Amino acid sequence: MAEDKYNLKNPAVKRILQEVKEMQSNPSDDFMSLPLEENIFEWQFAIRGPRDSEFEGGIYHGRIQLPAEYPFKPPSFMLLTPNGRFETQTKICLSISNHHPEHWQPSWSVRTALVALIAFMPTSPNGALGSLEYTKEERHVLAIKSRDAAPRYGTPERQKLIDEIHDYMLSKAPPVPQATTSPAPEEQNSNREDEVQESPENPSNEATEERRPNPSVADTATEERRELALDADPVQAPIEPPAVRPNEHRILHTPQQSIPRQADDRFFTWAAVGLTIAILALLIKKFMKANGHGAVFMDES
Repeated sequence: MAEDKYNLKNPAVKRILQEVKEMQSNPSDDFMSLPLEENIFEWQFAIRGPRDSEFEGGIYHGRIQLPAEYPFKPPSFMLLTPNGRFETQTKICLSISNHHPEHWQPSWSVRTALVALIAFMPTSPNGALGSLEYTKEERHVLAIKSRDAAPRYGTPERQKLIDEIHDYMLSKAPPVPQATTSPAPEEQNSNREDEVQESPENPSNEATEERRPNPSVADTATEERRELALDADPVQAPIEPPAVRPNEHRILHTPQQSIPRQADDRFFTWAAVGLTIAILALLIKKFMKANGHGAVFMDES
């Protein structure tokens, strides 16, 4: 860059040259911007679409025009790549642009403005000047197309700088994520019907048919067993007892079993009491013999 053409004492020139050196020494993967050789007040830039948005993976070129009073007055911005958020070749209205000079801070720079522009991409336009309201699908398609080639704009010098910036951004940009669109409910139903019709055998139906017994085979086997049992020995054929209802069984047997159980319980109780008394008597006699009381009684007798 020929710095001899500019007055280095000019605050704007001094500030612009300082930002150029800072941009070249500290490049970013999210954006790139450089001024023209013939006019350092005109910059060409490219930004990468913000992540996790419909612009992700896109490369969007634009133009920055710095005023002669820079950095005390804000620059103007223009997009050159179709994006579905801002109009192309039209000065856009942002809080960091010349449309709102009251918000501009002299401490801000071209780098600061590009970072803010990336943040503005996925926001709602709210009818701002130079804004567009495309659908997310349309913006995603434009993001894919933006990678194919740099936009055509201006003189050969401008175009050369635009192409260089595009090649740099394309080397740093990740691939565009594929948009996953779920099929419509009607398509899902038709696909399911086609799968059922195309499949020669339905596994679920086969499992159901295997579980169901063949009634004709089962009945035939039962009849054959009965005939064999009768033909072998009618005398030894088992005679099934008459069926007894559960209620009748309880009424007949419950009173007969309750009386003997009560008598047996009383008998065992009295037997236990008598056995206990006999054991106590034997213990008392042994105790008296051990203390000598038994001999005294025998002498007196």
